[in-house]
Amino acid sequence: MADNFRDDDLKTAWQQQPIEESKMTLEKIEEKARELRAKTQRELWGNIGLGAIVLGIAGWGFMLTHETGLRLLFTAAILWMLAGQYFVHRGMWSATLPGDAALRTGLEFYRREIERRSNIFRHVVQWSFGPVVLAIGALILVLTGIAKNQAVPLGRVMPFCLLVAAWIGAFFLLRSRTRGEIRREIEELHALERDRRR
Repeated sequence: MADNFRDDDLKTAWQQQPIEESKMTLEKIEEKARELRAKTQRELWGNIGLGAIVLGIAGWGFMLTHETGLRLLFTAAILWMLAGQYFVHRGMWSATLPGDAALRTGLEFYRREIERRSNIFRHVVQWSFGPVVLAIGALILVLTGIAKNQAVPLGRVMPFCLLVAAWIGAFFLLRSRTRGEIRREIEELHALERDRRR
């Protein structure tokens, strides 16, 4: 009867089962690397968009005020943003992977894309988000000053302040999600490299 198998027989039967390979094909690796590259490029374009926001806010605020201190803040935000554009974007627009690349090259391309995305992630707060917050903060000071000079209640500036606070919260929420995505990509890369060494 089949129910009378001994433990040793079950263990032997289990060990003789064919091992299913979990290796990813070259095409899959290249596809994942290209998807990651597309995300990186979207983030780079988003960074350029943040730069445009800084220019718009700082330019508008500069025209609204004649106070030297506030104009210096707007100028600092613009200079910080320009430096950030340089530091975040240098070397980031890399060439695509050749179509006949070997598996090793595919993994290197994948690793390079993970490193690029991780690099942007590490620098975005310092070089992109910081200038935006500085420009918006200076604009809030200008709008508050205008409201005081025209005897307008400060409550009229509050919706803008709440919108900025919500935007900052959403930024950090999306940032934590991106951190998780990058961590998963790194773990998958390590798994692929372990499979390749077997």
